[in-house]
Amino acid sequence: MKMKTIRLLFILSVSTMITFAQNSNIPDEVTKVATAAENWLKIETSARAIGMGGAQVAAGNGIDGIPYNPASLGSLTRNELYFSKVNYLAGISHNVLSFGTQLSSTDFFALHLFFLDSGPIGVTTTEFPLGTGEDYHVRDLAFRITYAKILTDRLKVGLTLKYIREDIYTMSAQTFAVDIGSNFDTGIYGMKLGMSVSNFGPEIQYHGEGLESIVPDSIDASGRLSRITESFPLPMTFRLGICNDIIGPESYYHVSNTHRLTLAVDGMNPMDYVVTINAGLEYAWRETAFARIGYHFDHDTGVLDRGNGLDEYPFAGLSLGAGTRISTNGLAFTIDYAFVNYGILDFTHQFSIKVNL
Repeated sequence: MKMKTIRLLFILSVSTMITFAQNSNIPDEVTKVATAAENWLKIETSARAIGMGGAQVAAGNGIDGIPYNPASLGSLTRNELYFSKVNYLAGISHNVLSFGTQLSSTDFFALHLFFLDSGPIGVTTTEFPLGTGEDYHVRDLAFRITYAKILTDRLKVGLTLKYIREDIYTMSAQTFAVDIGSNFDTGIYGMKLGMSVSNFGPEIQYHGEGLESIVPDSIDASGRLSRITESFPLPMTFRLGICNDIIGPESYYHVSNTHRLTLAVDGMNPMDYVVTINAGLEYAWRETAFARIGYHFDHDTGVLDRGNGLDEYPFAGLSLGAGTRISTNGLAFTIDYAFVNYGILDFTHQFSIKVNL
């Protein structure tokens, strides 16, 4: 049974790599942008992951890795509580609160809440194009329930069921989606392989008062008719990644109980964009002090078209990170920081704290 599972994962990984290769041949003009809704689901939420350029599908460990790969939950050794608050771009902020626990030696469970607020946006109408003086907010929420299991000493799998909701002024949309993932220690030169599929679910449709129009009673007795919007797919994303401890206690290349250097590379294939590559390095000293660097290759904030040529932002997608782990009274606190260059969209500073109980 275990060998069948491993063979299945190998077949899936090869199929995914073939998909990446095929999609990489799509012309640059065909980007698939704006073909899916709820793109906020692709916002990165882990300060550790962001510092490593988002390369986390194989390198993730603990509850902060759940949005990248549900199998990351299988790395828990103690109960974990995670919180982050981020002042994002253009006045947008988002928050994460999650808790994970180990049910048995092979079973894990977690709850993960993501909440985003656009900040105040002025209401405009055809009569008041400069604003009515009223503000509204776009608020997005994703609530995840995740289960992970260790199948063998090398293989972890995970499943996330999540509830998704978006509120825009007087309209809203909601649906459910599933994430699945695996983490496999190949045993080949210390290489680990991670795979995940995120946001697999039905299309989403908007409803609410904002879609209602006042009509004569002769047309409808209630005096109102509701417009029916199109249904939009979710931004389903395939991830395939590898990670390797170049230096570390279990490194194939250089064994060290003091230093660890981890290299991680991910390929991402979202249904509404081109294939991109994320890469990152993490250095750890005695697992108490951390330094990270990463890069999002082909990041979409790296080029700006002004109509008379392209302006390049060569460092768009570059990220840096640092962290520290402090143990006291049976608790362990991990504080992480990440700096990201989003090119024309400016920089962000992101913080998170994780508590091992």
